Amino acid sequence: MRVLLSQVMLLLFVAILPDQAFCSKCPADCTCPQPEMILCYQRQSSSIPQEVPPSTKSIYLFKNGIEGLSAEDFDGLENLEMLDLSQNKLSELPDRVFEPLTSLRNLDLSSNQISRITEQSFRGMVLLERLYLSSNNIKTIHKAAFNDLAHLLELKLQDNQLTSVPALSMPQLLLLDLSSNDLPYLGPEDLKTPNLESLKLGGLGLTSLNEELFGNLKNLHELDISGNHLNSFPQVLKETHGLSHLSLAGNPMGPITSQDLQSLGELQELDISSLSLQGLPEEFSQLFPHLRKLTVAQNPFNCLCTLAWFPRWLKAKGIILQKTEETRCHFPLTVAGKVLERLENRDFGCPVTTTVKPKRVKPTTALPVPVTTQTTTKIIPVVKVNDKPLINDDHLPIIPPTPSSSSRDETVKDNIAEHFCPPHTCLNGGTCHLDERGQVVCVCPHGTTGMYCEQSHPPPPRPEIETVVMNTPDISSSQVTSTSILLDLHRYVEMRPYIRGIRLTYRNLSGPDRRPIQLSLPASYPEYRLRGLNPNSTYTICASPLGAPAGSDSVCTEARTTDEKNVSITGTQIDDKKLTTTLIPAIAILLLLALIAAAVGLICYLRRQKAKGHLDLDCEPSQLELDGVKAGFENGALPQKHNQHMTPEPAVQNVNLEYEVLLLQDHCIPNKTISSHKPSYF
Repeated sequence: MRVLLSQVMLLLFVAILPDQAFCSKCPADCTCPQPEMILCYQRQSSSIPQEVPPSTKSIYLFKNGIEGLSAEDFDGLENLEMLDLSQNKLSELPDRVFEPLTSLRNLDLSSNQISRITEQSFRGMVLLERLYLSSNNIKTIHKAAFNDLAHLLELKLQDNQLTSVPALSMPQLLLLDLSSNDLPYLGPEDLKTPNLESLKLGGLGLTSLNEELFGNLKNLHELDISGNHLNSFPQVLKETHGLSHLSLAGNPMGPITSQDLQSLGELQELDISSLSLQGLPEEFSQLFPHLRKLTVAQNPFNCLCTLAWFPRWLKAKGIILQKTEETRCHFPLTVAGKVLERLENRDFGCPVTTTVKPKRVKPTTALPVPVTTQTTTKIIPVVKVNDKPLINDDHLPIIPPTPSSSSRDETVKDNIAEHFCPPHTCLNGGTCHLDERGQVVCVCPHGTTGMYCEQSHPPPPRPEIETVVMNTPDISSSQVTSTSILLDLHRYVEMRPYIRGIRLTYRNLSGPDRRPIQLSLPASYPEYRLRGLNPNSTYTICASPLGAPAGSDSVCTEARTTDEKNVSITGTQIDDKKLTTTLIPAIAILLLLALIAAAVGLICYLRRQKAKGHLDLDCEPSQLELDGVKAGFENGALPQKHNQHMTPEPAVQNVNLEYEVLLLQDHCIPNKTISSHKPSYF
């Protein structure tokens, strides 16, 4: 992260300051934005720049096209502390190639094509603190490759092809990233790093966590074990203390209980995405007093009353919910697809709790009050309802219930049920009532089950209906032009109501470049238009649920873009186009030719009559007469083309660019100049 920020700052300096603003001897095609610093971005050279000043401390050579290194490239650079060679084309590291860099502390070799690390690759780099080797093709690392790196603080090896790692005996190491490799097992002999603070093991294929390994990591604060094959919550985490960042996302471990997380009270960031969670226990809110960021995206939440506490808790504690748009309800249907954090308490279907005060019952007859010679006593009978005494606050006598008042009790019970069974408590047409213990119970209609009748089991479709559905494509194309295709995704979304998004993959089957292009769309896009396509080309387009494995539930279709020269016009535009561009000019030309032929014939006839008998004449007009006819053409006899009928020069195809046409918007170019006008590639 620090290296990335430094690169961004350097690019800002390049945009503001001129070349060689500070450095008197800056290498060619490079920039020196600060003293003792050289930046060569996209220099497009296969070698290290020459004539680097000996006082240089930082060199950034990322994305230069460098293909090879030699120790001579770094002669005289004993003061260099930072070397960035990322995003180049390095395929190997010669032995002791960095040995002249005796002061080097930071080395970034990420995003190259390195396939192996030898015993001598990093010899002599005793002061190195950060080594980044991510996103290469590394398959093997010699067991003694890192022996000289006693002061190493950060080691990044993610996104490689490692199947094993050498024993890392690094007492000073604080950060280790092994993510996205094939390392299904790590034992205590692999990591002898007692001071490690951050360990990233995402996507390694782990099925369990070694208790002895994690027992030795007493200083661990950040742990990422996402995207593995952990079937249950790791037992070792129940005994781990001091974690502030934890990611469990993408493991098939199922629901998490509050007992699993009791020892993780120091967490500040937690990621439990993609765990197939349908809910969260309310005790969850009491476990993390220091939590600042939480990610629970891509879980099929049942947004019932038992989850109503969650949005209130986020707001009350000021917790940031990461990936909010991907955290949605899957059930019940009334809130399916809605963002969980934005739901109100009433959206969860919780019964409205109200306090029912006992009604005052006035006696119909006065009870006798016994009188004695010493005191007067007022008798207050005590009535028991459900074995609990009720005493009137006004000390009025209450008549005990009698068999004849049973209907009155039923009425009272119905009134109480109305308070505790508000509308929409039971879903899918269920009926709410109170049982003998006063609990809310839903009577579910046929085909539904669950506490609130939330689980629906519709009858299977009839064979003929199923046949029609099977024959209807899930995705289709329409409104095809020369550079765009409109996709209809309505049916795809309707058949998959619980997907969080759509991944579109399309490729051109008609061109030399058939690499697939992927787009991510929200599920709320029932239509989408692909743009920037090539004319007269066939495209295959596939849709699959976002986040699902590649090829899972994929539906494909094919569509062909039109030829740019034959743009389709419909309706009245077709008739108008034909009349204005073809029919009318053709008729005018035919009439003009007929008039010319008649004129020539008339002249020929008259001259024959004058010279009849003594002079033979050709039946052709003289040159002078032809000149007269030609003059008539030039004076406007022929119909002139109007600006709106001018057709631009045909489109020009370029291998690396899209088809482009000349911009003939303001005026019409004469015919004699069109052929010499070059196409614009701007």
